[in-house]
Amino acid sequence: MDMIIEQGTLLLLSLVANTLSAMAGGGAGLLQLPVLLFLGLSFNTALATHKIASVALGIGATLRHMKEGNLDYRFCGFVLLCGLPGVILGADIILTIPEGWTIFSLGILTSSLGIYSILKGSLGLTAEPKNRDRRGMIIGGLILFMIGILNGSLTSGTGLFVTLWLVRWFGLDYKTAVTYVLILVGLFWNSAGAITVSLQQAPRWEWLAALLIGATAGSYLGAHLAITQGNTLVKRAFEALTIIVGIKLITDGVLILSTV
Repeated sequence: MDMIIEQGTLLLLSLVANTLSAMAGGGAGLLQLPVLLFLGLSFNTALATHKIASVALGIGATLRHMKEGNLDYRFCGFVLLCGLPGVILGADIILTIPEGWTIFSLGILTSSLGIYSILKGSLGLTAEPKNRDRRGMIIGGLILFMIGILNGSLTSGTGLFVTLWLVRWFGLDYKTAVTYVLILVGLFWNSAGAITVSLQQAPRWEWLAALLIGATAGSYLGAHLAITQGNTLVKRAFEALTIIVGIKLITDGVLILSTV
C-alpha cells in the first residue's frame, strides 16, 4: 500500500508540474525537485532523478506540437547548436560548486522576467521577427549558450529564460516561443543534461516510471491548452510561473546561505 501511495504521489506531482510547465515554457522543477527532496532523496540523487524525468516534458509536448507542423528547422538547429554545449558544461560542474548565491541571484532574475512581461502588456502577443542578421544571431546565440549553462547546472526555471529571450530578442509570439522551448529545451537540452548528471550520480530508478508517465501526459495536456487557448493564456501562465519560481529560488538561496 505504501508503494502505491508513493507512486501515485509521484505520478500526480509530475502531471501537475509538467502541465503548468508546458503552458508557460518551463518551471517543472519548482514542484518536482522539492518533493523528491521531501521524500528523502539527497540533493544529488534528486537532481539526477529530476533531470531524467524532465526529458519526458519534451516528449509529450513534441507529440502535440508536431501536429501543428509550423517549426522552422533551421532555427531549431541554431538553438541546439548554441545551447547544447552550455548545457553539457553546466551539468558537468553542478555537483562541484556551491549554489546558495547562484540560486538566490537566479531567483531575483527569474522574478524580474515575469514583472517585465507584465509591464510590457503587448509583448509576445503577436509575432514580430527581428535580429535575424549576423550580428543579431551572434548575440542571440551567445545568450542561448549562457542560458544553456544555467539549464545544465540548475534545477528549474531556465526554460522560462529561453522563452522570454526568444520573444524579446527574436520577436516570436509566446505560443511559438513555448513550442520551441518545449521541444528543443525540454527534449534535447534536458537529455544532454540528464545524461551528463546521471553519469556522475545515479538517480532513483524505481521512481522514474511514475515521473516519466506523469511528465509525458502533463506536457501533452499543457501543450494542447497552449495551442488551443492562444497567446494570452500562455503569456499569463509565463508571468505567473516566473514570479512563483523566482520567489521559490530566492527562498531556497536564503536557506542555503543561512546554513553556510
